Amino acid sequence: MKKLEVILAAPRGFCAGVTRAIEIVERALEKYKPPVYVRHEIVHNQHVVETLKAKGAVFVKEVNEIPQGAVTIFSAHGVSEKVEQAAEERALFIIDATCPLVSKVHLSGQKHAKEGRTIIVIGHEGHPEVEGTKGRISGNVHVVSSIQDIQDLPLSSQDDLAYVTQTTLSLDDTKVIVEELEKKYPKLKGPGLKDICYATQNRQAAVHELCKKIDALIVLGAKNSSNSNRLRDLALDYGIPSYLIDDASQLNEKMLKNIHVLGVSAGASAPEVLVSQLLENLSMLCEIKVTEQQGLKENVVFKLPSQLKDTKAPTSSLLNHL
Repeated sequence: MKKLEVILAAPRGFCAGVTRAIEIVERALEKYKPPVYVRHEIVHNQHVVETLKAKGAVFVKEVNEIPQGAVTIFSAHGVSEKVEQAAEERALFIIDATCPLVSKVHLSGQKHAKEGRTIIVIGHEGHPEVEGTKGRISGNVHVVSSIQDIQDLPLSSQDDLAYVTQTTLSLDDTKVIVEELEKKYPKLKGPGLKDICYATQNRQAAVHELCKKIDALIVLGAKNSSNSNRLRDLALDYGIPSYLIDDASQLNEKMLKNIHVLGVSAGASAPEVLVSQLLENLSMLCEIKVTEQQGLKENVVFKLPSQLKDTKAPTSSLLNHL
């Protein structure tokens, strides 16, 4: 049997914002009983969504699908003011699971807008987080995700501008875009790379280090997960074969051809059980030796919303058993 060294990235998997969002749904189900409605995927991972569905969570695209007065949770990505107003008009009992780091970006954009600046959002048009951020800022908001987008902006070099960023972007790509914006717009104000969340930065740094030692990388995460895609792209930038898969069922022997050292990481919304299942499947194909990268220990914890502070964590928490 082929021998394969597997190095697990550290840190990987759930971040504090994802942990908080999942716990919010679980505690709401425990306190208010099913059904509890969630607008959009609570986080970008179908395994998480399906597990919460089985416990009584009902996922909808828009609030007009939710019965009047029902318990309603906004996803970790945040929502626009328009969505919040629509929820209030239906007298929904709202619990906001927006990641506090995303809320911080909203506040920054609002502050700059109140001071008369036009806002540029660096991020991916159509991503739920970007849509929520745009919808929280008054006035003109422009979204850029590339150098070409900057060239196409209908703005003058003398305009008062500020930028904020999606929290799950590539540090390297965002740095290039910020530098280009600063060259073109001398009055530009912004946070540098501080909007990109600690977990995104840590997972990217871990993969950077991993790429010095591996022949290929597998990232566990959803195809619509921005931070998971960035991890895969990092390895590709190194010229290393890299695969983004939902779970171990998508592993195939072609991924391991001529590979002696395999790196494994997981996006910020991918549960650790998916890593365990991948290792189990790898062990059926190869004789594996597993080591864990020496990495940062994350101890960030975000407070729960006031509606849930008096609740106990469910004994069968998805965070422990998924």
